[in-house]
Amino acid sequence: MNPALEQLKIRGFFQQCTDSDGLSHLMDEGPLTFYVGCDPTGVSLHIGHIVPFFAYRHLVAAGHKGIALLGGGTARIGDPSGKTEMRQMLSYEQLDANTAAITAQLDRFIGFNGDTAQWANNKNWLANLNYIDFLREIGSYFSVNRMLSFEAYKIRMETGLSFIEFNYQLLQSYDFLELYRRYGCRLQIGGDDQWGNIVAGHELIRRIEGVEVFGMTFPLVTTADGKKMGKTEKGALFLDPRLTTAYDFFQYWRNVQDADVRRFLLMFTFLPVEECEALTASGKNPNDAKERLAWELTALIHGTEEADKALAGARAAFGGAGGDSSAMPHAELPRSKFEAGYPVVDLFTDAGLVPTKSEGRRLVQQGGAFVSTGGASKAGGSSLIPVTELSALIGTDRLNGEGELILRAGKKRYCRIIAQ
Repeated sequence: MNPALEQLKIRGFFQQCTDSDGLSHLMDEGPLTFYVGCDPTGVSLHIGHIVPFFAYRHLVAAGHKGIALLGGGTARIGDPSGKTEMRQMLSYEQLDANTAAITAQLDRFIGFNGDTAQWANNKNWLANLNYIDFLREIGSYFSVNRMLSFEAYKIRMETGLSFIEFNYQLLQSYDFLELYRRYGCRLQIGGDDQWGNIVAGHELIRRIEGVEVFGMTFPLVTTADGKKMGKTEKGALFLDPRLTTAYDFFQYWRNVQDADVRRFLLMFTFLPVEECEALTASGKNPNDAKERLAWELTALIHGTEEADKALAGARAAFGGAGGDSSAMPHAELPRSKFEAGYPVVDLFTDAGLVPTKSEGRRLVQQGGAFVSTGGASKAGGSSLIPVTELSALIGTDRLNGEGELILRAGKKRYCRIIAQ
């Protein structure tokens, strides 16, 4: 098997392929042009979106040529794959703004050079299509019965599939055809929920151009307990630090289950396979591997400086060497409230550790509200004690010499309070 394809399999980027032997032979012949698509349905990618782009970088590193296709055109319809209901329609102006933001995120992660790594926007060939001509040229090659056999459409038929969404597979297939004609693209990669769309494009090109192209999908990533990967208490794990801070991003990976560490090191870092294996070998402390996973991935998305800050903040919170509580998430609250006695439920609510006071009361009653004893410093090391009385007041005696204290909600969520 071609070394680049074998590397993808080893690292977990393989679920299905239209013809793995044929693809391997084609890759052996020289540089292959491939693409992965991404619809700009939001202002930021989340970690699930970025999975195929790790494979993108592996393929480019192996000498192949990648195209990141932004769906400025297809997003005007919305992909029904993996959705139980129709996506919200966004204005064209919003889609253009989302496209610009996501292109910038991908550029930071990939490093587009216009040659081996480039991007395109399918708006350029879809926005002004003549619908009648499109149906005559493209639609005639599609069987409705065949389309309905794919899992994405079968699921949606149970809840309702709009006609506009039904067109999506035709447009994605047309994307593959256009990229073949413009760039000689022979491979489409993506998540396994895209299998039906990828196969449709593969068949369209074979029938129109008489050329064999290929499609390959990756497993949809879940955690060891079967939950969707990248889901946090605050929602999706976004790449934009305004939506998910670098610290929260780091903490998500630092707190993954032991059973997931090896798989996530292979998929979400570019560390050599041997190093991933060594980090997770029997007898090794899994927390060391988790910390390395969190740092590597945070550095890839947010840069090494933010990764270092997040690491220092995490070590301060959890008592590790090299901690710096100034890198922890923080909130500025009035010192006067501590002088008067800050009601503990109000404190945790105002700090953003709980969304409502009712959640705050539940946290206190269940023994999950912790407050530092007054010895906190920028080097960390303060002790935290639970506050279990709903009527408890937190006074200035809990503030350290710098006018700060540390709060903890549950086992993993921390906040540094700065009294001003």
